[in-house]
Amino acid sequence: MANRDVERGGKKNRGANNNNYFYDESSGDTYWTSWLIPVIVVANLAVFIAVMFVNDCPKKITGANKACVARFLGRFSFQPLKENPLFGPSSSTLEKMGALEWRKVVHEHQGWRLLTCMWLHAGIIHLLTNMLSLIFIGIRLEQQFGFIRVGLIYLISGLGGSILSSLFLQESISVGASGALFGLLGAMLSELLTNWTIYANKAAALITLVFIIAINLGLGMLPRVDNFAHIGGFLTGFCLGFVVLVRPQYGWEPSRTNTSRTKRKYSVYQYVLFVVAAVLLVVGLTVGLVMLFKGENGNKHCKWCHYLSCLPTSKWTC
Repeated sequence: MANRDVERGGKKNRGANNNNYFYDESSGDTYWTSWLIPVIVVANLAVFIAVMFVNDCPKKITGANKACVARFLGRFSFQPLKENPLFGPSSSTLEKMGALEWRKVVHEHQGWRLLTCMWLHAGIIHLLTNMLSLIFIGIRLEQQFGFIRVGLIYLISGLGGSILSSLFLQESISVGASGALFGLLGAMLSELLTNWTIYANKAAALITLVFIIAINLGLGMLPRVDNFAHIGGFLTGFCLGFVVLVRPQYGWEPSRTNTSRTKRKYSVYQYVLFVVAAVLLVVGLTVGLVMLFKGENGNKHCKWCHYLSCLPTSKWTC
């Protein structure tokens, strides 16, 4: 419901080159030039390089059986695969550089880790997977809604993911932009629902998006994956989408005179979703932060929730 001119990064009319198959062309909406998402990608790459510089595997690993991977990279070489199969730094380096660690957040008052962890990655595979997903998801959203709203969703969703992760995973460190990425996915879903009238192929869009989200959340149940960050980021982004990604309903046109409009800019259900989502968002983040800094363990309040992050099978244990 905000004025999009404030966040203009150069915009162009939506026309024949529009690649959003589901969007109704008759709306006459506009695109912004995407620059924030590329900047975030570059920042994540730069941070990973800095982490590998600090890690300096050859200096800290000795012995033939503990050889660093890709030693030709010098101090940028990776930890032994038995220690880190994702081709990245050691856990101690990640912790030093700002990884999410419950004890440091709660007992050493390092709340800043709730945000810094989303700029760190466990390895080159982890980094590339997240950045490719960010490009695929984020550029489309930034083109449609501008950098301010997409930036807010990214950061606040990352925070929401970190809070839920800290409440349930208190014996390990966590890094990655996955919570923020799932926030963008959640925002895409709520944007589709609240702007339902402007989509030409509603069912196809909904089924496609739900399928993508379900597959990714399902993969989060594998070992060594922080699915609580995914879930927390998704729920945060889902609420934010109802609040900051609202579009005028189909058929509305700005009045050029003082006469009454034939159709209201926003429908009643859009206002209802806006209020409910805003309340749930504020309450959820507030309660989560209070529980976290009081040292609460989420597993004590939800005995089965640990299955959401890792589902044990005959092939692996959690």
